[in-house]
Amino acid sequence: MNGFRIPVGDWATAIVDFITATGGGFFDAVRAIFGGFYDAVDWALATPPFWVVILFFVALSVWARGWIFGSGAAIGLVLIAGLDQWGNAMDTLALTLVAATIAIAISIPIGIWAARSNAASAVIKPVLDFLQTMPAFVYLIPAIILFRIGVVPGIVATIAFSLAPGVRLTELGIRGVDREVIEAGHAFGSSPGRILRQIQLPLAKPTIMAGVNQVIMLSLSMVVISSMVGAGGLGGDIVQALSRIDVGLGAEAGLAVVILAILLDRITASLGASGQRLWPFRATRQADSAEAESDAPDADPSDSDRATEPARV
Repeated sequence: MNGFRIPVGDWATAIVDFITATGGGFFDAVRAIFGGFYDAVDWALATPPFWVVILFFVALSVWARGWIFGSGAAIGLVLIAGLDQWGNAMDTLALTLVAATIAIAISIPIGIWAARSNAASAVIKPVLDFLQTMPAFVYLIPAIILFRIGVVPGIVATIAFSLAPGVRLTELGIRGVDREVIEAGHAFGSSPGRILRQIQLPLAKPTIMAGVNQVIMLSLSMVVISSMVGAGGLGGDIVQALSRIDVGLGAEAGLAVVILAILLDRITASLGASGQRLWPFRATRQADSAEAESDAPDADPSDSDRATEPARV
C-alpha cells in the first residue's frame, strides 16, 4: 500500500523494552513469589504417596457431590496413576490451582468495583474484550521476556487468559441483585459496605461461583500452551506427542487432562450450589428473628406510667 504502515509492533516492542528496563526488580519479585507459591502447592500434591492424595480428593468429592461422584473420582485418579501420569498430573494441577487462585483474587475485587461504578465498568469492559479475543499464544511473548523461561511465564499467561470470566460474572451477579432488597438495606441505615457484604455478595454468590468455575476451567485449558515455555506437566507430554505423532502418549495425557477437568468442574460447581443452599437458611433465620421481634406484644403505656410514678406511702 505504497509504504503505508502503522508501526503497532514497534510500539509494543518499545513498551515491553521500557517495562523491562525500569521494572526489573518488580518482575524478579513477582517471579519469586509466584514460583514459591507454585513450588509449595506442587510439593503438597507430589510429595505424599499418590494414594493419600487420592483419598483426599475422594473425600472432597463425596462431601461435594455424594458417593457416586466420589467413586467416579477414585476410578479416574487411579487411572491417572495407572497411566504413569501422576507426577505430570500433579504438576498441571498445581499450576492450575495457583493461576486460578491468583486470577480469582484479582477478578472478584475488579468485578465488585465495576458493579459499583459505571465509569469503571466502561473502562474495564474493553480491556476484558481485548484479553478474551487476543490469541493465548500472544501472552507468552511478553511473559517470556519479563519472567524468562519456566513455570512463572505459564502462570502469568494463564492468569491473563482466565481473568475475564471472573470479572464479568462478579459484576453481573452484583448488578442483578433486586433493587428493592438494596433499598430496604438503605432504609434500615446500613452502610454501603455492609450492604455489599450482607446483601449483594450473598445473593450474587451463585453467579460469582459460576465465574470461579470458568476461571478454573480456562486455567486448565492453558496447560498445553503453558508447557511451551517450560511449565511441564501434562501439556509437555501432549506437545511431545504432537511433535512425534505419538497417538498413545497423546491419548494418555489427554485423558488425564479430561479427568482433572471433570473433577475440578464438579467440585467447584457443587461449592456454588452448597453456598446457595446455605445463604437462604441464614436469611430465613434472620427473617424469623425479625418476625418474632415484630410479633412481640406492645407494652402498655399505662404500665410504664405507673412504673415511673413515685411510690405512695
